[in-house]
Amino acid sequence: MTGARNAKGKIRVALFRAGEGFPNDASQAIHTQAADIDPQTLSAQVVFADLPAGVYAVSVFHDENMNEKLDKNFMGVPKEGYGASNNPKKKMGPPNFEETKFQLGGTEQSVEIKLMY
Repeated sequence: MTGARNAKGKIRVALFRAGEGFPNDASQAIHTQAADIDPQTLSAQVVFADLPAGVYAVSVFHDENMNEKLDKNFMGVPKEGYGASNNPKKKMGPPNFEETKFQLGGTEQSVEIKLMY
């Protein structure tokens, strides 16, 4: 993940195999992880090992205040940074699984996600 506005808190990452719960319900994710933010690069990295080949999507957010949820204003607009695989553009409402999914082969693969605020 790149583009954090500061190094406070953690980046929270959820890995999904299907659209159920994506992107906000981490209880539906197959893996979740929290990562420290590098204060020099304002980026973070997580590794999910031993994943079978298939279709996945990743959702992330910058949990600046460490309350383990994406804070939003009264209109439902996120107040903390967020992002998803394939870096979909900002729009009304969260991205869906279809626009964020990617195919994982049997080899190592990197996915870069740019945080949006």
